[in-house]
Amino acid sequence: MVAPRNTTAFAEESAEVEVLYANLETLKLLTKKIQGSLVRLESSGKVVKNAIGPIYSNTQSLQITNSNIDKVNEAIDRLRQPLDIKGREEGIIRSGPQSAGLTQYLSAMKRVDKALRDLTATNIRSNQNAISEFSSLLNTGNGKLQDMFRQMLDEHVNPVEPLHYLTKDLPFPTIPEDVVSELSSICSAIGSSVTDENGQGDNPALKIYSEIRGPYITSGLQNLAIASMNTVKRKPGDGPYKQGTNGIGIYSNALEGFISAEHSIIVKVFKGDQQGLTLQATCRAALAEYSKTLRELNQYIKANLMTDCFLAFEIIEIVTSMSYRIDSKTGELKSLFIEALRPVRETAKSSLAELLEETKRKAAGITVLPPDGGSVPLVSEVMSSISTLTGYSGPLASILTSVGDGNWRSTSNAAGSAPLDVSPDSSTILSHFILDMIEALMSALESRGRAFHRTKAAFGAFLSNIFFIVDRSIRSNPELARYLGTGDSISRIDAFRKRATSTYLEAWRETSQYLLDVQYTSRVGGSARPSSGGAVDSTSIVKSLSSRDKDAIKDKFKSFNTNFDSLVTQHKALYMEREVRGALAREVQAIIEPLYARFWDRYHEIDKGRGKYVKYDKGALSAQLAALA
Repeated sequence: MVAPRNTTAFAEESAEVEVLYANLETLKLLTKKIQGSLVRLESSGKVVKNAIGPIYSNTQSLQITNSNIDKVNEAIDRLRQPLDIKGREEGIIRSGPQSAGLTQYLSAMKRVDKALRDLTATNIRSNQNAISEFSSLLNTGNGKLQDMFRQMLDEHVNPVEPLHYLTKDLPFPTIPEDVVSELSSICSAIGSSVTDENGQGDNPALKIYSEIRGPYITSGLQNLAIASMNTVKRKPGDGPYKQGTNGIGIYSNALEGFISAEHSIIVKVFKGDQQGLTLQATCRAALAEYSKTLRELNQYIKANLMTDCFLAFEIIEIVTSMSYRIDSKTGELKSLFIEALRPVRETAKSSLAELLEETKRKAAGITVLPPDGGSVPLVSEVMSSISTLTGYSGPLASILTSVGDGNWRSTSNAAGSAPLDVSPDSSTILSHFILDMIEALMSALESRGRAFHRTKAAFGAFLSNIFFIVDRSIRSNPELARYLGTGDSISRIDAFRKRATSTYLEAWRETSQYLLDVQYTSRVGGSARPSSGGAVDSTSIVKSLSSRDKDAIKDKFKSFNTNFDSLVTQHKALYMEREVRGALAREVQAIIEPLYARFWDRYHEIDKGRGKYVKYDKGALSAQLAALA
């Protein structure tokens, strides 16, 4: 059965639904009104937009115009600033740095320089007159700075005496630091005012500095240049040049001292590339005078090559070492020193072949040799020259290496046309050259002695004297001994000694022939040859000889006595160096004494002690030979 319906609740729900429908209708009406209002508002907005648009556009244009006007005003202000500067700075600049003070003056110059650059950058035709005025003002200020720069430098070029600083090992004088600082500021300002926008332009300060400091250096070195030429002239017969006696060493040290002092100033005053240019310009005149002195010394060396070529080697060593020291310190001037040295170096090269040729010419030109077998002064002269050469081993080895091993034997090669031979080291090449000098001397004198001396004894003594003078010179000079201490060098020199000794001994060997009796050794007593170790019975041997053989033995004794006495007399009459006399005496004794002792042992009974044929017994002969030393 269906439950009865609640009419009251149903009625309430129906009422609520009707209320909702009523609200919905109201909302729809309200929505339509809003939509109408929006349509009307949109239409009104379009009307407002169309009315306000032109006004807004005009306002933007006015803002842009106003901004442009402000910028123009700013530009006008900027353009007015340089023009305003002229009036403020002109008084300072025209009064000069002495009146205004250097710091204030330099500041004014910088402001004028900046104003001029700003005006030039505007490129406005109406500014050309102002630009011209500013340029004129800047040039005026620059001129006054240059005058001040010159004046400050002039105050510090008092003459100096280089020897004072060299002898006391003091650095050469420079310019005080406070002055250098001001010079640097002035130099920078002068350079700035003449450079363009690309930084190009020659700094007038460079020329001013070199014009003032250059003559200061040149005048300081003038006396040393004169001294170098005065000390090169020596009296005839003074012998080879002695190291360090010419003034070029002191001159070079003084030049280096001036350059070092100048460089220490320049690096503080100038900047960048200007430092090297300024140093070159400042030292150019002094280096020209130095080069002139080297050329004049070179002419003297060429005219006295045999005695003064050593000065060329000394100059090479001095200048080369100095150029490297200066280059390591400054990075400049090395090429100028090398060029200045070129003539001396070429002369030194040519001197190598000339020394050899002159040695040969002098030896061949000796017309008369000492008849007593004595040596000639040329030997000591040449050995003194060779010993002196070892004192210049550095430059000499360098030159010899550039010429090439052995190429000094040709004059054309010595001039520098030969290819470089670097296979031997410089020390070996130098020893080869020294050997060639010694052999040229010995060989030339050997030829001259062979033509002059009539006896082999005198000729042999002459050669032996030459060798021992050479040998003594080598032994007394450690450097020379070092270069000639190799086996090859010793054997080449000793070959001459052997020839000399052999030549002298030829006369004694002829005499020793009388002591040979091979024709009798197999007929003693009609028996076999006696043993050499046994006692010799002279009586039996002589008794066994035939009359003819006895006469022959007597003749041998007589001939030996005559020749021996003659050679002893001749030996004592010959001039021999102490070492020569002792050495040759020992050689003679080694030949004669054993032969005579054997001959005497066998045949002294030929005259039965009467001394008619046998003049010397073994003791007497030994004493005679010992007296030869």
